[in-house]
Amino acid sequence: MTQVTSLISDELSWEGLGQGLLLLALIWWAWSAFVWAANATDPASTTFRAALVLALVSIFITGLTLPHAFGSEATTFAVSYALVRFIHLGLYVDASRKGNASWAAIAGFATATTVGMALLVAGSFAEGALRTVLWLMAIAIDYAGPAWLTRARLAGLQAVAVAHFAERYALFIIICLGESIVAIGVGARAHHIDFELIAAVALSLLIVVGLWWIYFDRAAEDAEAHLREHDNPVLAAADAYSYIHLLLVAGVVLFAVGANWSVAGLDVTLDPVVQACLFGGVFLYLTGHAAFRLRIAAVLETPTLAAAAVVAFEYLLLRQQDAWVCLVAVALVLAVLTFRETREVASPA
Repeated sequence: MTQVTSLISDELSWEGLGQGLLLLALIWWAWSAFVWAANATDPASTTFRAALVLALVSIFITGLTLPHAFGSEATTFAVSYALVRFIHLGLYVDASRKGNASWAAIAGFATATTVGMALLVAGSFAEGALRTVLWLMAIAIDYAGPAWLTRARLAGLQAVAVAHFAERYALFIIICLGESIVAIGVGARAHHIDFELIAAVALSLLIVVGLWWIYFDRAAEDAEAHLREHDNPVLAAADAYSYIHLLLVAGVVLFAVGANWSVAGLDVTLDPVVQACLFGGVFLYLTGHAAFRLRIAAVLETPTLAAAAVVAFEYLLLRQQDAWVCLVAVALVLAVLTFRETREVASPA
């Protein structure tokens, strides 16, 4: 995740932003796949632990090559990533052999994964737009496997250990929020410590706290409770966590890029890409959170959607403003939203 943020920051352009989001989708899907496989596997199994070690080495290589995935390291990136995805399939085959997962469901999305990884590796030998097209096709097919191509079979994939499942995804959000704090610190290194810098850092950190509050104050625990009681927990978990949570993760990653450059460039009008990351990241996070709540708890978060709309309006209104003005605007929206939620929780008592 750190490498994705660095890639977008170093290649600060619309093309770099698109490439970063494409790679983020790949990394997220690999991580999410292992949450599911681990949920169906005995954690004390020697086979499981050996597979995790092998996957760890392979995904670390993927991370090392990620900044140059659209350049000189494309094939190494694609092959190491594909290996991780096939290790995941191997774990599922083992879980199926032990009666912990449905072979019919595994065979269905394994086909999509295989085709997707073949396109990914083939795309690594292409150049320019052709590589991007092939990689987008790989992502679309891999994501479509469990979502549409094998959805009827997916419902019977496995039993869901709800507590472990919800905890893994919540911890990933924490990791991304931590990455955004690191990005703020990196951006602050470009300045001498003065009142203006302290104010900008404080505003950025308050935004991070607001993002944390929206998810962890009550939504995460409430979602776990609803998943535990759901008529079809596998499909609900797949939609709400594996797919919709990508919006939240992408939102935090984009905000991290925006915050990094906002703190680094306090006295100048922000680059259009930076402004898109700052406002767009928070917008994406809020809309993703509302979609998550709607799918898992059948609750329409109107205040959250309203806050997302305000952030979008601020982006259009403040496109020629300095960084500190943009930070104040976003922080105020999240402050009002979290204050309202706090009052709403306190009112029944």
